[in-house]
Amino acid sequence: MLNDSLNKKNIEFDPAVLDDIEKLSYGLRNIYMKHGFERFKMSKFEEYDLYVRNKDFLVSDSVITFTDTTGRLMALKPDVTLSIIKNSRDNPDSLQKICYNENVYRISQSTGSFKEILQAGLECFGNVDNKVTGEVLGLAADSLALTGREYVIETAQLDILASFAEEISSEPAVKDALLKCVSEKNLHGIDNICTSNDLPLEKASDLKELAGLYGPPGEVFPKLEMLCRGKGIDSCIADFRESLSSFKKGEHSSHVIIDFSAVSDLKYYNGIIFSGFVQGVPGSVLSGGCYDKLMKRMGRKSKAIGFAVYLDMLERL
Repeated sequence: MLNDSLNKKNIEFDPAVLDDIEKLSYGLRNIYMKHGFERFKMSKFEEYDLYVRNKDFLVSDSVITFTDTTGRLMALKPDVTLSIIKNSRDNPDSLQKICYNENVYRISQSTGSFKEILQAGLECFGNVDNKVTGEVLGLAADSLALTGREYVIETAQLDILASFAEEISSEPAVKDALLKCVSEKNLHGIDNICTSNDLPLEKASDLKELAGLYGPPGEVFPKLEMLCRGKGIDSCIADFRESLSSFKKGEHSSHVIIDFSAVSDLKYYNGIIFSGFVQGVPGSVLSGGCYDKLMKRMGRKSKAIGFAVYLDMLERL
């Protein structure tokens, strides 16, 4: 409609007027909508309580707040996913595919101060199966490829990781400490936790081996299957393998790495998680995964998976 209006006034739209981030933002939206994702528009702010109840899910717990005319405490939106969940329907038997280009207001990783940040991404709600998960991973790779730089996606499966930690201890505080050590690749720390909690050191050997698994799926899966043999988590491995099967062939096959030290918050995430990196940027520019636990916490029955592209991180390119 905008282009039609411009043509009527004999004004041609020139893409050259867009800066690189704006071009990337439109390119990402184009990719997602071609795959059947509907654009979602939302308000710039939500009630502050939404973020207080789910502050562990946020990248930063620093939020800009204000009081509206009715006396309610509101917040400028620091996150998109929570708003989409709150304002979308819950239908676990169908699949809802949503994409967005939205500004969020949070502390920028590049400047360390509050900033209005353009963020792009997508979410799938409802009947999310391995095929849908594979499609989302493929779109994450397409998103990184659009930067024109070398890129890699690092992925892991949280249910497998959680089961290994559970073998050592069912105590939540101990499990959290163990998983923190895994995320830091601190194998000696795992031994120290076992010692300080009077847990047998031999119980930690499998978790340490899992934390060290790193490489392409074709190399990692045989080791993973051998390590998990007899633990009753064959279905988790099968789901993980099927979700990554779309990367066995094609342009993204050499860009996927399994890394079990990529740990996310187990209170919100489950199943597959992933992060994206591009050459020239120190840190992840894309993150995502399954967050059925967050959906359940917000009173939803639907499954969910999604990812966000942090366009402020890409500005330095």
